[in-house]
Amino acid sequence: MSDQHDPAPYDALLLLSFGGPEGPDDVVPFLENVTRGRGIPKERLKEVGQHYFLFGGVSPINDQNRALLDALRTDFEQAGLGLPVYWGNRNWAPYLTDTLREMITDGRRHIAVLTTSAYASYSGCRQYRENLADALAALEAEGLPLPRVDKLRHYFNHPGFVEPMIEGVLASLAELDPSVRDGAHLAFTTHSIPDSAADSSGPVTEHGEGGAYVRQHLDVARVIADAVRRETGIDHPWRLVYQSRSGAPHIPWLEPDICDHLEELHGAGVPAAVMVPIGFVSDHMEVLYDLDTEATAKAAELGLPVRRSATVGADPRFAAAVRELVLERAANERGTRAERCALGALGPSHDLCPIGCCPARAERPAAAGADSPYA
Repeated sequence: MSDQHDPAPYDALLLLSFGGPEGPDDVVPFLENVTRGRGIPKERLKEVGQHYFLFGGVSPINDQNRALLDALRTDFEQAGLGLPVYWGNRNWAPYLTDTLREMITDGRRHIAVLTTSAYASYSGCRQYRENLADALAALEAEGLPLPRVDKLRHYFNHPGFVEPMIEGVLASLAELDPSVRDGAHLAFTTHSIPDSAADSSGPVTEHGEGGAYVRQHLDVARVIADAVRRETGIDHPWRLVYQSRSGAPHIPWLEPDICDHLEELHGAGVPAAVMVPIGFVSDHMEVLYDLDTEATAKAAELGLPVRRSATVGADPRFAAAVRELVLERAANERGTRAERCALGALGPSHDLCPIGCCPARAERPAAAGADSPYA
């Protein structure tokens, strides 16, 4: 195997995701896992779970992860990369601790980790690292030999993640009536988070208004908008907007909300809009409900033509990007140089989360970073 196609020292890849219910009886237990420690009554969880019950109590995220697993395994096999791929979730089966136990039993000792979150934030990065630390602590208590786990860098600006989204926007624009197409605005959407979490996202040097979270999304949106202009010859106005807020009303969260933004566009006489979910890897519940159901209904109420462009999902280019991320990190671990692909102005992200990066709400150990208690 040539050096540039050598995954050593890694002997496995772990796909680490959020998880979701797979039937009506799973919804409340799943939400209890998500909200554990917050003291939310079961009746309130049933109310929150109505989004899932509208879809038969099934979140699409698990099937989407299965499709991504298949795509990764196919890509690795075709590239001659003999690296097994496992899957574990934070909040539902297959649970992370169980998957890591299986990997240890299979003899895996140096694991690369891909999370289904592309950007820097507490909930999108450090919380996954805390989950890894919790799982390793549980397995250590069982007397098992602990593997080393390395989280792959943020891939928000990797060509294999961005280019499928560019195609998705072009396809959505093409679906609009020609009479409104050229005047369509692009609404780039991502998950809203508390202002305080956004401001402290990324390394300490990037903390400030919006932090790395907002800066990274803006950079991706700009890359996509520029590519659409080059392809169509039309300079579509755009804005970064937010969705899926879930916090207390008195706590400031990132705004504007997508539905409020659609009202603003309609009031300004904009003829159409394309919603571009750049903050999401696949069409999970926040996309299916908050965009395809709620925001689309708001647009219909306003009489505003809208389309929602595709997420990356299991696109073969994304699977190839993951392979490239594994190989570049492997080369770095061996002390050799590898090409680090990135679009936009920010360049490739760090391999190792530094101390103070996306700080925790409360002090908790986190694996796969400079402050990891696990070497």
